[in-house]
Amino acid sequence: MGIGEILAIALAGLAAGTVNTVVGSGTLITFPVLLAFGYSPVTANVSNTIGLVPGSVSGALGYRRELAGQRRRAMRLGACAVLGGLIGAALLLVLPASAFDAIVPVFIALALVLVILQPRINRLLAERHTRVDHEHGALTSLAVFATGIYGGYFGAAQGILLLGILGVALPQDLQRTNALKNVLAGLANGVAGLYFAVAADIAWAPAALIAAGSIVGGQIGSTYGRRLSPGALRGLIVVLGVTAIVRLVTG
Repeated sequence: MGIGEILAIALAGLAAGTVNTVVGSGTLITFPVLLAFGYSPVTANVSNTIGLVPGSVSGALGYRRELAGQRRRAMRLGACAVLGGLIGAALLLVLPASAFDAIVPVFIALALVLVILQPRINRLLAERHTRVDHEHGALTSLAVFATGIYGGYFGAAQGILLLGILGVALPQDLQRTNALKNVLAGLANGVAGLYFAVAADIAWAPAALIAAGSIVGGQIGSTYGRRLSPGALRGLIVVLGVTAIVRLVTG
């Protein structure tokens, strides 16, 4: 690896760790960078998943104040996220690589739509001052489980999906919901990462660089993320996501 590649992947990891903590969709930063340096889509995906797990832990620790009082909720929904993440990881390795090549551009496109619509989603959720607590309902658990499958398989915009689900289901402010989102996404990615570490072909050097950058990014996101311009972050994610789609479709 040249110095340029090392710096680019580490900086992508830092940016992804920051974005995942604040917005979600950090995969749309790191995944295209790995593709640009010639890694195959599946190898890039599994290496990226492993690399971003420490950033999820870092971001969750940064939001520990907002997690106060949510332990039982996190454990209950976390079990659904873990099971889903494991199934998604297994599907990634069981299905042929051609399936991933065909499915991921669609996933990225859907993720980009969610990124673009996120301000509207947040406004709609914020306007719901009076909400019914559905956290004990089977539908919420099933939705978190399904999101875990998606996260284990690919995961771009997993955080945004979780924010939408939890924002509707839980009668609390979005900052506390975002803290819980970080935990659930981290659990799904974490169990998928453990599975990949045993069963998949990992590019460990890029994974380590992403991990180092994402740890720092998680702290930046939890400390300064609310001061960043969401529009600028979404613009960057959209540009990189479109780049990844073009590379996958034409590559």
